[in-house]
Amino acid sequence: MRKMNVIFADNLRRLREERGLSQKQLGNQMFVNHSTVARWENGSRLPDAAMVLRLAKCLGVDANMLFQLAAQSEESPNVIMVDDSKVILADSLAVLEEVMPDAAITGFIWPKEAIEYARTNRVELAVLDIEIGNSSGLELCHTLHEINPTTNVIFLTAYADYSLDAWQTEAGGFLLKPLTAEAVRDQLKRLRYPLSMGGA
Repeated sequence: MRKMNVIFADNLRRLREERGLSQKQLGNQMFVNHSTVARWENGSRLPDAAMVLRLAKCLGVDANMLFQLAAQSEESPNVIMVDDSKVILADSLAVLEEVMPDAAITGFIWPKEAIEYARTNRVELAVLDIEIGNSSGLELCHTLHEINPTTNVIFLTAYADYSLDAWQTEAGGFLLKPLTAEAVRDQLKRLRYPLSMGGA
């Protein structure tokens, strides 16, 4: 379970059970699949603003209370990494987890999946390979900033020649492979939009 969502998840489960509703029954009232409710209650997802308002109505509680719980749950940042090499992705995720133990860190091989995730989760930091199969990390950077202009982007590549292109985007950092904890810590100090978390 993600540490960041525990507060909201535990309270949602308690409120649902107090009203004698199953996850399926609440999902039916919310017009969502019961698996969506399950993800909210296991901490893997937070509902968006529209869903919070529906939850408040279905559970008979103050929407502001649910919004406050969601805000408390978002104290730890969402961090994503996109690289088409499974080996490099796994190694780099381990480094990010070492440096940012309180962050919710998710890796992606396909840019499309990263974009879908960013549309439903507020991504505060994205570490992007520049060459992602047939796709471009530079284009992905632009798309992520269309979704959320305050997403910090750090490019990670094996080729220093890409640095000029990278700096012409909205990115705030550039790292060479292989990723090291020291380099990540240095970049975190230089982010345009500082992350509020421990362990950095």
